Amino acid sequence: MNHRLNKYVLAFFLSTLVVFFGCASTKVIDEAEAKAGTEKEVVVLLHGLGRSNASMWLLASRLESAGFHVERVGYNSLDQTPEEILNDIAGQIGRCCAAHKRSVHFVGHSLGGLMARAYLQNHRVENLGRVVLIGTPNNGSEFADYFQDSWLMGLVGPTAKVLGTGENSFPKSLAPPYYPVGVIAGVHEYGASESVIPGRDDGLVSVEATRLEGMTDFIIIETGHSMMRYNQQVASQTIAFLKNGKYERTGATGTDKDVSREK
Repeated sequence: MNHRLNKYVLAFFLSTLVVFFGCASTKVIDEAEAKAGTEKEVVVLLHGLGRSNASMWLLASRLESAGFHVERVGYNSLDQTPEEILNDIAGQIGRCCAAHKRSVHFVGHSLGGLMARAYLQNHRVENLGRVVLIGTPNNGSEFADYFQDSWLMGLVGPTAKVLGTGENSFPKSLAPPYYPVGVIAGVHEYGASESVIPGRDDGLVSVEATRLEGMTDFIIIETGHSMMRYNQQVASQTIAFLKNGKYERTGATGTDKDVSREK
């Protein structure tokens, strides 16, 4: 194992410690919360692996400033399988959708995007709007493949173990979307080693892994995986897609050449 690869093993381990000691608590949407804000279009916001809905505070704030009512869904991704997570979030999202009469949009970061897709595959939302997937490994995670047999995977729970690129993985079990969906991929200057993640990546998820059959629009933004939920351009493009069904391409990101070529 070379020096660069050791760096990514260490980074993975440190990120795991952050998960356990800093941000893995869960808060769910109760009935009273779900009844609020019925006059605005709603965004159901789902966090990623090992995070909590508190980790989505800045993106939620920016969405609210843009005129949306935001429901942040909480779930425990470290101890539950994808099926258990889906059961956990179904009640929260169901209460939200039932309470709101205007369009209900979905925005998910990383694993949160997969859970949004899983929910919409199993539940029809009558007033469904648009969906944005941020750094979501729609084709599975090469990072998860690489560490599949490592003791480190035992620290991040059963869901992480089924996020690989194999045909029986959780991402590969999800059907193509029947709704308008925009995908945002990240690229980072210090991406992962080619031996871990081939091609361009955000440090955890490759650009190619984010692509989704049937996606409405696709854009690449220069940011790391964990920082996507704090990135202003990510927020601006998310808002643009939710409002207009397409991303802005007037110099809003540093990767417009990539976007125009790779859409």
